[in-house]
Amino acid sequence: MTELDTAHAAMEAAPEDDLARLRFYERLADTELFLLLEGEPEGDDVTPQTFEVEDQTFVLVFDRIERLTGFTGSESPYAGLSGRMLVRMLAGQGIGLGLNLETGPSAMLIPSDAVDWLAETLAHGPEVAEARPVEFTAPQGLPDSVVAGIDRKLASAVGLARFAYLAGVIYDTGARGHMLAFVDAVEGAEAALASAAGEALTFSGIDAGAIDVAFVRAQDSAAASLARVGLRFDLPEPEVAAAPIAPGSDPDKPPRLR
Repeated sequence: MTELDTAHAAMEAAPEDDLARLRFYERLADTELFLLLEGEPEGDDVTPQTFEVEDQTFVLVFDRIERLTGFTGSESPYAGLSGRMLVRMLAGQGIGLGLNLETGPSAMLIPSDAVDWLAETLAHGPEVAEARPVEFTAPQGLPDSVVAGIDRKLASAVGLARFAYLAGVIYDTGARGHMLAFVDAVEGAEAALASAAGEALTFSGIDAGAIDVAFVRAQDSAAASLARVGLRFDLPEPEVAAAPIAPGSDPDKPPRLR
């Protein structure tokens, strides 16, 4: 079973559990999906294969190439792209997802309103605020689901920072809260890391505003203070990747649906 299969099974086993449903959609957003195409891409333009069910249009996606070819019975043109990229491209067009149809235990039809909801949820970005921390403490009172959610999300933030600390924080205004501080973040990765932290909270069923995000350097005094009391998350180091070959494999240059 794939991770998407596992998340789907947990959701199906507990239909009233909102957290299980959120985790499935989080996994869907983070998974690389293979979109079945009508024909070979023409430059950056791709034409998804679609089908109709009860006046609803769906595109066909699979979380393994083997599942795609198992469905079609032969090698077929496809575009590989993340679930988050795909729902953003489809949002507002009245198009749903036919996921792993006839090929896996996570086979299901995801209607267009769910696609729109996921795209809107992922679009919620962090808000910038200014306050000066005066004390860090051990994190207290956070649900285990939040810690687990941060751990899952940061496991996919490969090479964007060395590590992160989760700690309690007291500001010069007297306000108290929790902070996720990234140490030695790569220049330009701040927005992506802040969004990842927000998504970890959202898909854990917690308001994204419940935890602040900060960026420090390893030599800063704040980093030493955080190390004494904070919960540390190590981010994976990058591996040398092959040049992208499939349409949609470059996140900075997604395919254009036709």
